[in-house]
Formats: sequence, C-alpha cells, structure tokens
Amino acid sequence: MSVFLSALDQVWEPFVLILGLIFIGHASASDGLFNSIGARLANLPGGGVSLFVYMMVLVAVVTATLNLDTSVVFLTPILLHTARHRGVDERAFLYGSIFMANAASLLLLGSNLTNILVFTGRNVRGVEFTRTMLWAWITSVVITTLVVVAWNWKPLRSKVVSDKEIPPPFRIGVGLISLGVATVLMLAVRNAALPVVIVGVAAEFVEIVILRRTTVRQSTKVANVPLLAVLFALALAVASLARVWHYPAHVMASAGTWATGAIGAGSANVINNLPAAALLSSRLPAHPYQLLLGLDLGPNLCVIGAMSSLLWLRIARQNGAHPSARTFSQIGIVVTGLTLVVALAVT
Repeated sequence: MSVFLSALDQVWEPFVLILGLIFIGHASASDGLFNSIGARLANLPGGGVSLFVYMMVLVAVVTATLNLDTSVVFLTPILLHTARHRGVDERAFLYGSIFMANAASLLLLGSNLTNILVFTGRNVRGVEFTRTMLWAWITSVVITTLVVVAWNWKPLRSKVVSDKEIPPPFRIGVGLISLGVATVLMLAVRNAALPVVIVGVAAEFVEIVILRRTTVRQSTKVANVPLLAVLFALALAVASLARVWHYPAHVMASAGTWATGAIGAGSANVINNLPAAALLSSRLPAHPYQLLLGLDLGPNLCVIGAMSSLLWLRIARQNGAHPSARTFSQIGIVVTGLTLVVALAVT
C-alpha cells in the first residue's frame, strides 16, 4: 500500500493541473480569445511564410501558458481554418501545430504534464524552472519554425488570398481573467495544481451555470476524460513499478547530461512520455532538466510519444485534415534531432 500511495503522490498533481488548464482554455475559447487573436494575426500583412510564423508564435505562447494539450485542442482547428481561408497549403500549419506544441512545452512547469511528474515534491518554484529552461524554449521554438518552413518552403511561398475576415469580438471575460490568475500561480506557487484546478472549475462553473455558454457534457468532452483516465492509470502503474524496480533510477542517477536527454527521448517514443516520466523520475535524476528536454522534445519523433500527439490526430481528422504518422516521423526526426541537441547544449 505504501508503494501505491507513494506513486499516487507523484502522479496526481500533473493530471489535476492539466484538467484545470483545459477548463481555463475552454472558457477562453468561449470568450472568443483564440478565434479573435487568430483572425487578427491572419490579417497581418505578408505572405504564407509570414502567416505561418505568426501562427507558430501564437501556438508557442498558448502552449507555454495553457499547456500543450490545451493548445492542440483549441488551436489546431484555427490554424487549419487560417490556411484554408488564405489559400495556403495547410500541411505546414497542420504539422506545425503539433511540432510547436511539443517544442514549446518547456517554459513553465504547467506547460507539459511531464514537467510536473519529474519535479513533483522537488520544491522547485515556477520562476526558477522558467529561468533554467528559457533558452532551451527559445531555441526549440525558433528551430521548429525554421524546419517546418524549409520543408514547405515552396507551398508557403505561393500567392495567398488577400481576402481578410472580420475578427470576432474580443471580450475580457472569465477565460482571460482565469488564464492570468493561473499563469501567476504557476510562476509563484511551488505546488500550483490545486489552486489552478480550483480556478479552472470556477471558470467552467461560470460558463455552465451563469453564462450558459456550454454544458457539462461539452465540458467533459473537451477535457477528454476517458483518455486522461487511461493515461493516469498507466502512469500510476508505471510509477508503482518504479518503486520496486530500482534499475531505471540507478541508470538516471549515473547518466550524464547527453545520455539523460537521449534516454528521455527514447523512452517517450517507446512507452509514451507520461509513463516514461513516472518510470525515470521515481527518484530525482542527476539531470532532471535534461531529462525533461528528452521527454518533451522527443515525442516529435513518433506520434505515439505524447498525449498531445494523440489528441492532435483526433482533432485534425475531425476538422477534415488527413495527418500521416509516416509524414510526422519523416519531418519529426529532423525537428527532434536539431531541437534536442541545441536545447541540451544551451541548458
């Protein structure tokens, strides 16, 4: 029982946090925040390359503040709509949305579930984490953008439709307010999961009961509770295993910085980065930040590497796109290799 409780103590926090952030993202979407910003960026001057860069900046910022899974759920449809409306080949926007979500998930503890799994109980403040990962985040965002632009250079350079759309109204509502509060909490509080989920539940309560802009069923669907439950159970099982099988902890205690990053990336693509994080961090590894670089950037190699990629497949297909796991890996091997090497070098 003590093994189970110890594993539960490590695993519950990130899943509670992501639930709160998804609710906050849902409230922000109901306020029209993402649609409004996306439309305004789409109307900025420039061709297909400029349009793509604008959208990658949006994905990077939303990923950092609202978690990569929230970014994938709410921004993938906006990026596809923007490409189609402006007459630009949508492939760069489709694959860029997920590559950037994974690459930009390094900045805050709450940007990726794996960040919290590794640092649960480590007493690290959000500001300290962000300071350490800042240059890795910047370089990963820039490299990911450049690789996808180079891959789709000719299609992105084609003439874009000049027709501009009227942006939906921008409201300062419960979504934006709760987003601001959650960001401050993640930076200032060592264990922000409970405060953030309280903010998220409160925001969703206002949306459902007071504003009546959504329903409990829609809220549950957006949060993708079944997938969260499966991944939680898997992470809990692996975290329990790690407490009786000490070999992974011994390996991580003795591995160097480059080996740690490589082990994190490889494990993520074999068993998914959430259970990999639970397995490799049951005891504090010698190089936790380098482990996170592997766990966060590694999933851009294989579509099964992260929950965000699985969500992306579902959302993309729902919006009429045709993502390919083979294409994902063909481009992802370049994105992963370059971002991981440079991020390890600057951290």
